[in-house]
Amino acid sequence: MKILVVDDETDVKTLFEQRFRKEIRSNELEFAFAFSGEEALQFMNDHEHEAVLILSDINMPGMSGLELLKHIKVKYEKPPPIVMMITAYGDDENYNAAMKLGADDFLTKPVDFTTLKEKLKTKLS
Repeated sequence: MKILVVDDETDVKTLFEQRFRKEIRSNELEFAFAFSGEEALQFMNDHEHEAVLILSDINMPGMSGLELLKHIKVKYEKPPPIVMMITAYGDDENYNAAMKLGADDFLTKPVDFTTLKEKLKTKLS
């Protein structure tokens, strides 16, 4: 199962690979990384229907995670990927905007990987 992680901070790749080492080794999960909203859309165009779940930061230079979410929910109808938003700002404004645009979940940074793993099991089963 492929998960696309979208975040402008490149150290996120190392962090996810460390925290999900066991799941990656056992081929339960496969991760792809995009470091901008634009790069994420390019990945989605090149690998349509591969990413079943997208974890996206909200605040990124260029296209924000909310703009990316809007594109994903409009363009990728069948099957729509599950989109979970991640932000350092757990304010009501970001939460409400994300939910209104169709986000499936909302997490705050720093990411609690135990909680994230639980949510992934629930969403992907």
